[in-house]
Amino acid sequence: MDWFINLMNNHESVAYTVIVYSIVIAIGVALGKVKFFGISFGIAWVLFVGIAMAELGFTVNGHIQHFVKEFGLILFVYTIGLQVGPGFFAAFKKEGVKFNLLAILSVLTCVATVIAIHFLTGTDMATLVGIMSGAVTNTPGLGAAQATLEDVLGAGQVPSLTTMYAVAYPFGVFGIILVMLMFKGFLKVNVEAEKRLNTWRHAKDQVVINRFAIRVTNPQLFGKKLHVIKETLDFDFTISRMCRNGEILMADSQTHIKEGDVVLIVANQRENEKFLNLIGENVLISDYFPDEKEMRYTSRRINVTQRAIFTKTLAELDVRKRFGVTITRVYRAGLEFVPSAHTKLQFGDTITVIGDETHIQLVSKEFGNSKKRLQTPHIAELFMGITLGVLLGSIPFSIPGIPGAVKLGLAGGPLIVAILISRYGGALSVTHYVSQSANLMIREIGIVLFLASVGLDANAHFIDTIIHGQGLYWMGLGAIITLVPLLVTAMVARFKAKLDYMETCGLLSGASTDPPALAFANEMTNSDIPALTYASVYPLTTFMRIMVAQLLIVFFM
Repeated sequence: MDWFINLMNNHESVAYTVIVYSIVIAIGVALGKVKFFGISFGIAWVLFVGIAMAELGFTVNGHIQHFVKEFGLILFVYTIGLQVGPGFFAAFKKEGVKFNLLAILSVLTCVATVIAIHFLTGTDMATLVGIMSGAVTNTPGLGAAQATLEDVLGAGQVPSLTTMYAVAYPFGVFGIILVMLMFKGFLKVNVEAEKRLNTWRHAKDQVVINRFAIRVTNPQLFGKKLHVIKETLDFDFTISRMCRNGEILMADSQTHIKEGDVVLIVANQRENEKFLNLIGENVLISDYFPDEKEMRYTSRRINVTQRAIFTKTLAELDVRKRFGVTITRVYRAGLEFVPSAHTKLQFGDTITVIGDETHIQLVSKEFGNSKKRLQTPHIAELFMGITLGVLLGSIPFSIPGIPGAVKLGLAGGPLIVAILISRYGGALSVTHYVSQSANLMIREIGIVLFLASVGLDANAHFIDTIIHGQGLYWMGLGAIITLVPLLVTAMVARFKAKLDYMETCGLLSGASTDPPALAFANEMTNSDIPALTYASVYPLTTFMRIMVAQLLIVFFM
């Protein structure tokens, strides 16, 4: 056993470092799956296990710990940026604008609360930022603040924010759940009634694609080309075929319209009335297109993996004219949208195609639909993006009123580059695709390495701080920072923005970037509505939380 004793006593060896990190991560992740009263702290357990190991004397080399922490943070924020990039810009459309304005209100209220506490109590801003990161359960913000603190004060003079984060984190999770339950009780919310209200409000946004036939009776259309209908009706639809004097014709934008023609239309069901008003009268499809019963139209999802597709718009590909099928939806990085003629597809996109089976198979071959190519990791592109992110984060720039140069840092730089690449990389023919599973794997590795590092960096001061130091005082400040923004945001969302209870729960979870709270909200309401609202505000909130943590350090240190 001498070899084992020697191994565990040599705190500078690589083997010892790997063992300590592996034990911390393994135990932390395992505990994260355990629920207490239906609530789990999830990945944050890695931090607490790291603190416990530091208390027991299991420390690692400071330089190694610092590198692992920063590298883990970079991997984490970069993959977050890749994931939320498309949704970051899409969130500013339709109702997402209202949700994100409320999320901004939550973040700004949190900042105002922190600044007020700073001036009222004299607590230094570094301590408050650490408490704030725990109070809103925002781990990336903690990493960004720690990195910025090192830039401002110098590597050798930086206080660790780990303890402040750790003491505030538990109530950060429970606080939001407490607010949800308080609102439900005080307002006497009927969840089932709220669900019905939500369904009624959003019924007009539901898209039901259907096929119907219309006989042309409007004299204004006789002799005109089909593109006139497209120009008149400002929404997406497809006229796939036409019946003229019993003969079935393929239809395109240049086909001339004659009296008595019957056109076969694929469009959103709620637009049917507009077609009838413009074109003519509704007729049975089977009377004019007898092959419809035999021709089984199907909907198929196809993965875009063929490189030749990326440089062309859907208008240039013209799959409807060439194959007689229609592309109705594009799914990209968690976001589904209706494409236009100018849409350029990207590697990893999933398109929904409607048509007959034979032609769909031809389209599938042209677009690739290769599962193997999707599973191939694009490592070079990933690390080139990280390189650009680190370089961007290292560029110093001046802000009026700030004495020294400011940097985006190792958290802000990679995050911004990843968001921009995920959104615009396809237009530049840059393959940035990372599969959902690969993204999750890299992201989780990054965050557990970071959390394990900050936990091991606690240097056996955590328990002493709680018992003899300011731990309880920090807990109280954390509770204030947790509750004030949540209560303000919840009241404005409910009474001013008129959000229903499920949307309010999702908003509060997203504004605090709190997955455990979201899981509780989904389970309590037995609905996916909180998750949809959470997804709408998560990208912007994540970005703001990271940047705000850095700016508070820069302006007040």
